[in-house]
Amino acid sequence: MNLVETILNAGGGAVVQQMSKSLGLGESQTQSALGQLLPVVARAMGNNASSNDGLGSLLGALGKGSHQKYVDHPEMLGNSDTITDGNSILGHLFGSKDVSRNIATRASANTGVGTDILKKMLPMVASVAMGALSQKAAASTMQGTQAQAQPSGLGALASLLDFDGDGSIADDLLGIAAKRFFG
Repeated sequence: MNLVETILNAGGGAVVQQMSKSLGLGESQTQSALGQLLPVVARAMGNNASSNDGLGSLLGALGKGSHQKYVDHPEMLGNSDTITDGNSILGHLFGSKDVSRNIATRASANTGVGTDILKKMLPMVASVAMGALSQKAAASTMQGTQAQAQPSGLGALASLLDFDGDGSIADDLLGIAAKRFFG
């Protein structure tokens, strides 16, 4: 299951319901916005994880952070601490608030949801994305699959960042790189 599906289905749709409530949106608007924002955040995580330093940083954040709480307790998504955490994640992924603003503008054009609302939604999206990764990593550890096959957290990261569902993120990361360098 990829990141978008994981979050849309989390808690029987509780994440979508809470974001809708916090932002004053209908659930279909929230789902549409998530469909635009989550892939961008996931790709940024994939880009970050494509370098050893970025992967180490992401795995370190998954290991010491308590991000899973955003999926387990979606009522926390509108809290100021969640927004602060989400903004930190966005800063790490994108490096600039201008990038986040541009993402919100593009998503607004595709969804009809206002740019200002999407700017408020992005930190929630980043927090819940890290929460989904954290939850997946914890589940993998409990099942013992990581110890046998991959370094801590990498299996969870790979399964959630597999955009085309073919079992490999290598082609997805190569596609991202090709878009970045060749237009």
